[in-house]
Amino acid sequence: MEFTIGGRMDVRITRADVGKRVSVRCRTENGGAGAEFTDTVGVLTSWTDGVLSITRRSGESAHIGESSLVAGKVVPATPARRRGPAASFEELAAVTARAWQPVESEALGDWRLRAAAGFTRRANSVLPLGDPGLPVGEALGRVRAWYGERGLPPYVQTATGAAGTQEVLCAELERHGWRREVSAQVRIAALAPVGDGAAEGTEVRLTREPDAAWLSRYQRFSTPGPQVLPVLRSGPSVWFATVAGDGDAPDAIGRCVVDGRWAGFLAVEVAPERRRRGLATAVMAALARRALDEGASAAWLQVEEDNEGARALYDGMGFALHHRYHHYRPA
Repeated sequence: MEFTIGGRMDVRITRADVGKRVSVRCRTENGGAGAEFTDTVGVLTSWTDGVLSITRRSGESAHIGESSLVAGKVVPATPARRRGPAASFEELAAVTARAWQPVESEALGDWRLRAAAGFTRRANSVLPLGDPGLPVGEALGRVRAWYGERGLPPYVQTATGAAGTQEVLCAELERHGWRREVSAQVRIAALAPVGDGAAEGTEVRLTREPDAAWLSRYQRFSTPGPQVLPVLRSGPSVWFATVAGDGDAPDAIGRCVVDGRWAGFLAVEVAPERRRRGLATAVMAALARRALDEGASAAWLQVEEDNEGARALYDGMGFALHHRYHHYRPA
C-alpha cells in the first residue's frame, strides 16, 4: 500500500469521506520497541469524537483514533480486475433474493421483511435494499415487532465488500446493539466451464420438483414442514438434480434457479460416505448445461465462510468472491 508523495506520508481523507472506501495507516505503540504501523482498508462508516470506524470487506469493524492516523486516502470501491462476469451488487442482490423467496413478505419502505416459519435465515430476515422510510432505530423497532408477532427472531441481512454494499448499515446496526451472527460468501463464475465438469459414469436426473428421495438427502430438517416446498420451488426457472444411491436417499442432490443470464446453484449436498468422488461437480455440471440451454451465461452461489471443503471445490471450478453477506441479530 503506497501513501507517499515525494517520500512523505499524507493524510488525504476527511469527515466528508464517510461512506467511501479508504485505506489508512495508523501508528501503534509496541511497548519499549517504539512505534509500529498497521494498515486498514474498508469503508469509512463514521468519524465521530476523534474515532474513525472502518468496516472491512469481511464485515469486521475497526476503530482508529484520529491521533494515531499517519496516512489515509480514498481508494476505488472494487479492484480494477475481477475474475468472472461483470456484476453489480444491486443486480446480484435481486437475483439471489428471487432464487430463495419467503412464504410471507411485507414492505418497510425499501426494506423487505421476509418470513417462512423459520426455514433458513435467508427466508426469515430483512432484505434492506434502500431506505426504510424511517430512522434506522425506529425501523429496527418495527422489525422486532413484526418478527415477534410471528414467533421468530429478528434478523437483518446485509452485504459488504463490493461497490454499493452496506458497510454503513452494518455499522449502524452495531451502534443499535445488533451483532453479526453468521457470514457467507457470494461467488460468481462463467457458466460454460461449470457445465464441462462431470464424473465419468455418473447419471444425474433433473426434475422440476423435489421428490421424497431428494428431500431425504436435503439436510436442513428431519421432517419438512409446509413452508419448505414453497421456498424450494420459488424462482423463475427451478431445476432439481439427483444422483441415485444404493438406498432410499440419493448419493447427491442440487438445485439450480435460472434467472435471465444467471444460474444460481443451491442445496448441493453429497452423502458423507460418497464425498470426494466428483458427485458435486457432476450435479453442478448437469444443472449448468440445462441453464445454458435456457440462455444463461453466468453462475452464482453462496457458501459459508467456514466451509473450507466447499470453498476449495468452488475455487477449482472458477468461482471468485464477489461480496459477503451477513445476518445481524439483536445482542
